Amino acid sequence: MDINVSEWLNLLVRWFHIIAGITWIGQTYLFNWMERRLTPATGPGRENVMGQLWMVHGGGFYLVEKQREPELMPRTLYWFKWESALTWISGFLLLVIVYWTGGVLVDLQSGISETAGIAISVSVLVAGWVGYNMVWRSPLGRNEIVGAAVSWLLVVGLVQLLNGRLSSRAAYLHVGAMFGTIMAANVWLRILPAQRQMLAATKAGDAVDMTLAARARQCSKHNTYLSVPLIAIMISNHFPTATYGSHDSALVLGGLTLVGWGAAKVMRDVL
Repeated sequence: MDINVSEWLNLLVRWFHIIAGITWIGQTYLFNWMERRLTPATGPGRENVMGQLWMVHGGGFYLVEKQREPELMPRTLYWFKWESALTWISGFLLLVIVYWTGGVLVDLQSGISETAGIAISVSVLVAGWVGYNMVWRSPLGRNEIVGAAVSWLLVVGLVQLLNGRLSSRAAYLHVGAMFGTIMAANVWLRILPAQRQMLAATKAGDAVDMTLAARARQCSKHNTYLSVPLIAIMISNHFPTATYGSHDSALVLGGLTLVGWGAAKVMRDVL
């Protein structure tokens, strides 16, 4: 690819990716923040309202209510789904532009071909989603501390495994791409289907399975925790000596991940 074309594509897609990511992560944190700020709704006919929240922004006052079970919806229902899709699609395009066609995917001393490097790249994204579900839908995931510890060990092990095969920069980036893939898959394969099933049950007059809501809420929570270390990985290429160029790059990324999770907890539970 011509260097000028590649650079312009990199700039424009990266710009779009950042804008889409801001909207997606912003709404994720807003909804998780609202979950913690809901106050009980009282009065007759309010039995289905789990909580309500008054907010002010831009000179307007807003009342948000959370229903215990979905009632028949109005004509317009906002799903907040395309932000995640556009963020992932633009991120995948960046992966192709910068790594698959940019000559910085594989470690030149590894002897691995570009084709094999691309196969590893795709495998990381797929295996990340599979591994995430294996951990968090197993007995390990019933305890958040245990699930987080196992997840952290897998992340550090993955970086160590990729180093020496992919370039050290690509190894870091692929952990971030894996996080982003898990987040987008959570939205499209877990959260949205659960919401659709709950609405379908309501329209059919059937009892709503509230475990669907609990699972979707857990996925949304995980997305807030994944987003902060993901951002650290996105900017790591500006600090190669401290991050992927470090002798202990896997442990550095592990440390950044722990700090990111801690920051996410503060933003979720304190701010």
